[in-house]
Amino acid sequence: MVLDNLKQGLRATLKKLVGASSIDENIIKELARDVQRSLLQADVNVRLVLELTNRLQERALKEQPPPGLSRKDHIVKILYEELSRLLGGGDEVGLALRKDKSNIVLMVGIEGSGKTSATAKLAKWLLKHGYSVGVIGTDTYRPAALEQLRTLCRRINVEVYGDEKSKDPVQIALKGMEYFTGARKKDVILIDTAGRHKEEKGLLEEMRLMYNAVRPDLVLLVIDGTIGQQAYAQADAFHKNVPVGGIIVTKLDGSAKGGGALSATAATGARIMFISTGERIDDLEQFSPTRFVGRLLGMGDIKALLEMAKQLEQEADEVKIRRIMSGKMTIEDFYYQIEQVGKMGSLRALFEHIPGVAGMVRDEDVDVMEEKMNRWRYMIQSMSKEERANPDIINASRIRRIARGSGTSERDVKEMLTQYKRSKDMMKAMKGRQMMGFLKRLGFGKE
Repeated sequence: MVLDNLKQGLRATLKKLVGASSIDENIIKELARDVQRSLLQADVNVRLVLELTNRLQERALKEQPPPGLSRKDHIVKILYEELSRLLGGGDEVGLALRKDKSNIVLMVGIEGSGKTSATAKLAKWLLKHGYSVGVIGTDTYRPAALEQLRTLCRRINVEVYGDEKSKDPVQIALKGMEYFTGARKKDVILIDTAGRHKEEKGLLEEMRLMYNAVRPDLVLLVIDGTIGQQAYAQADAFHKNVPVGGIIVTKLDGSAKGGGALSATAATGARIMFISTGERIDDLEQFSPTRFVGRLLGMGDIKALLEMAKQLEQEADEVKIRRIMSGKMTIEDFYYQIEQVGKMGSLRALFEHIPGVAGMVRDEDVDVMEEKMNRWRYMIQSMSKEERANPDIINASRIRRIARGSGTSERDVKEMLTQYKRSKDMMKAMKGRQMMGFLKRLGFGKE
């Protein structure tokens, strides 16, 4: 998950608070110190950290819990509110795109920010939300920039307009807009710009020229989350030169400085709209400070889970689901289940979204489960079509062949077959009713 160290530090702090026999001034001061340490380690600005922990301590000491809420729970609520405020406060900000026109979105940012990848990820996000998308590549400086953009967008069947022969990014943008507003009209046109200048002045001048020429409906600034507190200067400079409508923070997966980037960016007043949490083209999510903090503190994010489940429902194979629920599951169906879990991201990310589960499953246990599921995937891929349809024919010699083909041991293959049979027996015993009810609550299937 994003900001693992911060998450672990904050959850350890909460665990200490919950385990305290009574709440007094010393416990509250210790809580503030622990939160302070966790935020500083995540590279959050010292001034912002001191302001937050001072407010946390003052509120925790002075405020009385409302009727029915314990003092401990009230302090957790205060921490939740203050962290959400640090990251911008409120819920996610919508793109406010109009359906009656081609919306022009200008993607800006310095070189190395992950702008091209973010453009492709945003294109995928827009497709999932019912918009037709065209992309224009105007980076005429970075070698193979256009080819990288085309390769990424080819995976999601999004057309890219570019001109390798031209060295004029503004002209490419204008011709691309004409291309995507004629017979090939798109709801949204994303313009991926160059970010070659590390020197700020030159880049901002180029950006102003592009902005004045294309007059975009929205400017999205892409910022590398690994730069930490430096994000403030970047966001502030761009925000003062053109009307930045939103920010995408990239490379947050595993970044020790992610807290600094998120809080610094929020401090400029420009709203963070999206965060990129991994390398997959699906690893882009709308940013909501309150939901994000809920996940950091182990409170889960059921809304995000429902959104993922709804997305999978749209892609679901109804025939397979009915067969699984009826207890007539084949190895092919078992593989389908593994793949569906994979589409929702890592198991750790999935558990992070579930209230009551977030923070309860040990990381090492999740790692073991993920490793097993990956091995199972390779084993099933090494099976013949006949074996997948009828696993009862799998004997000792077939197990040896499957193990060799998947780079696993015979014991691993036997364990996978045992797990498959358990899953099948469970479905048969339940006759699908309880599981279907659970899936419906998550957004799968039809009511």
